[in-house]
Amino acid sequence: MDIVFKGALVVDGTGAPGYRADVGVRDGRIAEVGRSSGRREVDAAGLVLAPGFIDMHSHSDIQVLANPDHLAKVSQGVTTEVVGQDGLSYAPVDDDVLAALRAQLAGWNDDPAGFDWDWRSVGEYLDRLDRGIAVNAAYLVPQGTLRMLCVGYDDRPATESEINRMSAVLARSLAEGAVGMSAGLTYTPGMYADDAELKALCRVVGEMGGYFSPHHRSYGAGALEAYAEMLDVSRESGCPLHLAHATMNFEVNRGRAGELLALLDDAIAAGADITLDTYPYLPGATYLSALLPSWSGEGGPEKTLERLADPDTRERLRAEIEETGSDGCHGVPVDWDAIEINGVRKAENAHLVGKSVAQSAREAGRPPAELYFDTLVSERLGTSCLMHVGHEENVQAIMRHPAHTGGSDGLLVGARPHPRAWGTFPRYLARYVRELGVLSLEECVAHLTGRAAKRLRLADRGLVKEGFAADLVLFDPDEVADTATFDEPRQAAAGIPYVVVNGVPVIDGGRRTDALPGHSLRNPRSRA
Repeated sequence: MDIVFKGALVVDGTGAPGYRADVGVRDGRIAEVGRSSGRREVDAAGLVLAPGFIDMHSHSDIQVLANPDHLAKVSQGVTTEVVGQDGLSYAPVDDDVLAALRAQLAGWNDDPAGFDWDWRSVGEYLDRLDRGIAVNAAYLVPQGTLRMLCVGYDDRPATESEINRMSAVLARSLAEGAVGMSAGLTYTPGMYADDAELKALCRVVGEMGGYFSPHHRSYGAGALEAYAEMLDVSRESGCPLHLAHATMNFEVNRGRAGELLALLDDAIAAGADITLDTYPYLPGATYLSALLPSWSGEGGPEKTLERLADPDTRERLRAEIEETGSDGCHGVPVDWDAIEINGVRKAENAHLVGKSVAQSAREAGRPPAELYFDTLVSERLGTSCLMHVGHEENVQAIMRHPAHTGGSDGLLVGARPHPRAWGTFPRYLARYVRELGVLSLEECVAHLTGRAAKRLRLADRGLVKEGFAADLVLFDPDEVADTATFDEPRQAAAGIPYVVVNGVPVIDGGRRTDALPGHSLRNPRSRA
């Protein structure tokens, strides 16, 4: 054996009770579970050995390449990430679409100086990952990116010929290895799609063995209607559904998680194939311009900046954001005290970081909407924010659901990124297993591993089982904890001394190795 974990409490990802065993790894696979010996033996007495955690909703698309150390994820036991989320990522593209995405998504992923954007297709992006990354990665084709490529930034239904073109590009991308399709239906231009377009695309996804993962049209006012819409798209298209960061946010939804879960249970009882992911925190995070109404994004980022420079248009935007509730802000009038700027690109705006828009406006003696618009213009939309809009009772209720999996939704850039990028998985184990008992240890591990692998159709991952890929995490159940905070978000987890990806330690004795053993995990029906 290359390495043997001796005497661990094996929590295998099925939800079954843990048991004591040695686990031996050889040639990247779990070779023995029981009694074993090997060239290197790790004393795992008192520790839990589990499958590596699967981050079902990650925004590491660029950072996993630009910063290959990737300590944020490997230090918390993540061995697989699903990228291409929320309908916006960097493949498939042409030169013009890539340039627009680099501007639009700078608040999510940065636009690293000197970075080599040497791909355009999904297959080429996956090939780039295969040159060596810290963890494994699967990719969802982003519906908003498809729309940019085939329709543009027009706020209108796609024509039949445009839908046919999107379907062809989608089918090719799935054949190249994508595992499904994401959508960002509060982000431009994906939010311009009607249900006919979504159903047509989802038919392609379902036929090729993938799944649909939408960020649906509202997590605030109209949230239940938005969930019901996605259930209808899934049912009518025959495509499995995975609900991204499935929360019930804003004051209008306090205590209403049960209504969502009842909706899902009825659909599942009727035969629907549904899973979901959540993160164990109350605030959300996105780019600051996401609060703008959809019409302001028509034509792309440059047109948005032109509108922000016009006084009359600014007043129209202000009224919709503050009084009516824009579709970009989930139909809820904005509470500027709940919107915290946490990342800027220009040093002259650094004083805004860590403060709400309302606080910065009070300090400057200006209306908050004016400060908001000026910040977007100064930053050319490349600003990120936290939205303090969640409810603990909803978070706990949803994570108990048997269709639940874990997803960080973590952004890795900015001065003070959301701590979920560094702390999601240990936080589940520390707060919601050990401290609150919301989930048992075995249940929680199954949510974060085996259940996620099943959704991804990873036939040889997600369980501690002989013959499976050796993606493993060894942690102390009494000490594992998230140490990342909103003030100090870039802090590695405690109590996780070993993380193994494809049989190679990436965390060894609590320290990051220099290994990059990860690669793309492709659609089983792909040509690759």
